[in-house]
Amino acid sequence: MNSYYAPITYRVPPEEDEWLLKTILHKRMDVSRKLLSRLKMTEQGIMVNGERVYISVRVRAGDRVEIRMETEVSEDILPQPIPFEILFEDEHLLVVNKAAGIIVHPTHGHYTDTLANGVVHYWASRGERFRFRPVHRLDQETSGVLVIAKNPYSHQHISEQMIAGTVDKRYTAFVHGVPAEPHGDIDGPIDRDPAEPHRRIVTPEGYPSLTRYAVKAVYPGASSVELKLESGRTHQIRVHMSSIGCPLVGDGMYRHALYSVAEPAPQQAAQLAEVAALDAAMPRQALHAVRLALRHPVQPERLVFEAPLPPDMAALEQRLQRDAAEAQ
Repeated sequence: MNSYYAPITYRVPPEEDEWLLKTILHKRMDVSRKLLSRLKMTEQGIMVNGERVYISVRVRAGDRVEIRMETEVSEDILPQPIPFEILFEDEHLLVVNKAAGIIVHPTHGHYTDTLANGVVHYWASRGERFRFRPVHRLDQETSGVLVIAKNPYSHQHISEQMIAGTVDKRYTAFVHGVPAEPHGDIDGPIDRDPAEPHRRIVTPEGYPSLTRYAVKAVYPGASSVELKLESGRTHQIRVHMSSIGCPLVGDGMYRHALYSVAEPAPQQAAQLAEVAALDAAMPRQALHAVRLALRHPVQPERLVFEAPLPPDMAALEQRLQRDAAEAQ
């Protein structure tokens, strides 16, 4: 016999008396066509007042409409006891504070030691059955808030919010130099670098990409910025900040932007020495997903998740503050 997650329920109000069940599912419960096809194939996928029905029936005021999804597991992910920090969890979502240095999902040639391995082990240890469904990704060396959906319905809803631009993703970064304006938009299409396909570049032929930034603090040779993503391209923040001459501290892949500064040799040498000193204090890109806000996929509430700066970035901030104090 199939096992199911707890049902998602909708009570039909008087003004929707005699509506088609199909309309209720699409317009009121926001069930996608893809998920609806899956639900129709299961014994308890779509029920009204506890009975299995066709979606062509008409409902009455007060009817209890329920959808049930079959339980799933990620059979291709090896469970491993990898620790991770939980910010929030209920039957629909798992929100974690991802540590820097850990890959989110197994990839070709890297099947273990990922966040997915740790999460699958955590669920199995509690006797729970969920498939690992990250709604978005963070680079291996980027830390911070990451949302994982625990069923297809939740994944669909949050993905739609991201497409609609209603998910508020905020990042904190420390960058070399100071942007020319205290706040602004970086509107630059992004695509692969033909010369180095593992890198991305801003190019007219790329995919539309928009990053909003605001300078929060200025230090000798560096600054702290808050960033908001309006699109989700690979390496977007790193590429965009590099494109305006302010690559992230510790980001060796996009540091090349600093080597084209039109300064006389002695000044450039001094600047690059400062860059090297800062990068030596930060062995990864100084980028942290500090805040994420979204609407709960089932409850009518907006959720806000925050993760404080990790120890390495907090230490970098303290160093920059000391440098600023000594320079006064």
